[in-house]
Amino acid sequence: MPIPANIKEKYDEIAALLTVFCDEKLNDEYKELCLLLLKKLSRKRPSPISGGRPGTWAAGIVYAIGSNNFIFDKSQKLHMTSVEIASAFGVSSGTASGKGNEIKKMFDISYFNPEWQLVEFLENNPVIWMVMVNGIVVDIRKMPMEVKEQAFEMGIIPYIPESEDTYENIFKKNDDEKSAIINQPKPVKKREEIKEQLNFGFDSQTTSR
Repeated sequence: MPIPANIKEKYDEIAALLTVFCDEKLNDEYKELCLLLLKKLSRKRPSPISGGRPGTWAAGIVYAIGSNNFIFDKSQKLHMTSVEIASAFGVSSGTASGKGNEIKKMFDISYFNPEWQLVEFLENNPVIWMVMVNGIVVDIRKMPMEVKEQAFEMGIIPYIPESEDTYENIFKKNDDEKSAIINQPKPVKKREEIKEQLNFGFDSQTTSR
């Protein structure tokens, strides 16, 4: 769906700001998410970006995506403060956070929604993978493949995670082995690989748990 002609110029201005910022300060995956969010804002009827400064929208978009991916956590490789985000676009931190929170509400941007997370967090977000199976909350990543496939087909999980360890195998091990398996880092997929697995992309949201 093309960007509406009446806001194409505004869209291009904001896209240019986001591209430069992400190229200089963040990475390609952040840029992809920010530009995706800008496109969704542009296609709303009426589009909210028709009003307000391009810098305000750009700052809000980065704030919305960044805050959902722990950008304010200094322990992360890519991190910065809200002041640093805001100053890069010539707005105050209050303006950036206010616009960012407004955008998050528009598109349900939260840890429960995999569409707006970097792959490194998506893989290890327990909120996404904890589902109810036969009345018990379990980590779907450790369940048999047929259960994962059914959960995926129902739209409960964003893709089918790969794992050689099922709950059946894990609970045959001693406590230390169980802990090591359950807490081991998961392999990181590229967003393109996940999109290919999800042949409809990230446009569909998981069902509520």
